[in-house]
Amino acid sequence: MPKPIRMSRRTWIAAWAVLCAVGLGATAELNASSTPDPQPEQPVSAECAEYIADIEGQLAKAEREGEGDGVLAFSRGGVGASGDCLDELRDHFGGDR
Repeated sequence: MPKPIRMSRRTWIAAWAVLCAVGLGATAELNASSTPDPQPEQPVSAECAEYIADIEGQLAKAEREGEGDGVLAFSRGGVGASGDCLDELRDHFGGDR
């Protein structure tokens, strides 16, 4: 029966380090290649832009009056306006955080 090949600890550690480096490199490459393409930014409708400008004006007024640390609630007539602009509002004011 043939004797098994003996390897020193340094050889095992070097082989382990090389395999880990290859694995990390392959993982990074796979993660980079699977990133979805960014969606092109669509223009904001005039109604949504007006609504965002109105909110920014109210926020600026509240900040000037010293109410910048509180919670502000907004309501607006017209059910369709706020529902259609929800994505634009989240993008503009950072609602994804």
